Amino acid sequence: MLGLSACSSDKKSGSSAGSSNTELSLVGYSVPKPAYDALQDAFDKTAAGNGVSWKSSYGASGTQSKNISSGTAKADYVVLSVTPDLTKLVPKYVDADWNAGQYKGIVATSVVAIAVRKGNPLHITGWDDLIKPGVKIVTPSPSSSGSAKWNILAAYEHVIATGGTEAQATEYLKKFYANIVSRAASGSAATTQFLGGTGDVLISYENEAIASRQAGKSLDYVVPEQTFLIENPATITKNAPVAAKDFLAFTLSDQGQKIFASKGFRPVVKETSVGTVQGANDPTNPFPQPKKLTTIADLGGWTAVNTKFFSANGLVTTIEKSG
Repeated sequence: MLGLSACSSDKKSGSSAGSSNTELSLVGYSVPKPAYDALQDAFDKTAAGNGVSWKSSYGASGTQSKNISSGTAKADYVVLSVTPDLTKLVPKYVDADWNAGQYKGIVATSVVAIAVRKGNPLHITGWDDLIKPGVKIVTPSPSSSGSAKWNILAAYEHVIATGGTEAQATEYLKKFYANIVSRAASGSAATTQFLGGTGDVLISYENEAIASRQAGKSLDYVVPEQTFLIENPATITKNAPVAAKDFLAFTLSDQGQKIFASKGFRPVVKETSVGTVQGANDPTNPFPQPKKLTTIADLGGWTAVNTKFFSANGLVTTIEKSG
């Protein structure tokens, strides 16, 4: 199921005598499906998950947020790519204090990575290689995909991280955009295009690259020395069954965090023993620390970021229009 721009599935678990049957609806962005398939299977084997069945829907983060807010999609558990897509559901569908806990509503993290063809024939080592003449970039569209926003912020901020000015970062981004050959609706759709032969490099989540390799897909990936911390939020809706709250707690448990790690996500619970992660560049040290890891908090939060980059008169919107 890797690489689908949108998909849904129904899954049932066994139930023992006396257990109540509960169907939970999970609505999420497309990339973490492999992790949530494994999390659901593991949760169903616990006492809290006994008798639970699942109806899951995956697609572009912005689209999924709109589907929930319009009533098109019923959700008990929501996992989206960027926090603003989730906060749009407050207060009608999600309580205002959804991010008041220890981990601020974040259940797992990742970093922006650069996926390349097997063997890295263009010898891509970092961001500056991407604006060379003839390099064809695949990255999703920020109008629908949270993944795209992370990617663009990483590209822009690498200039700042290496001592450049905002004017230089803007010029870099213009050259970056000039090399984009495809803007898919979601991160997984962009992966599908890349694996189908489009472009030379794919800007993606580290976990998406690892999951692709776990699925036997042919690609390599580079974690740049300067990159961006991806923080993906999740919560339950107001009228969700108790089992949904139990599942959210399970994702933050030691077992849940190990499952995230096994699928290429960086655990948000720092004490998690990650172990070996197949598909990583170094399975025994799967999550190397970049030299510079920029966060949304470093940029003043999502409101400031969206205004500066992705609003109607934002930097990225302006570059896209000019292109």
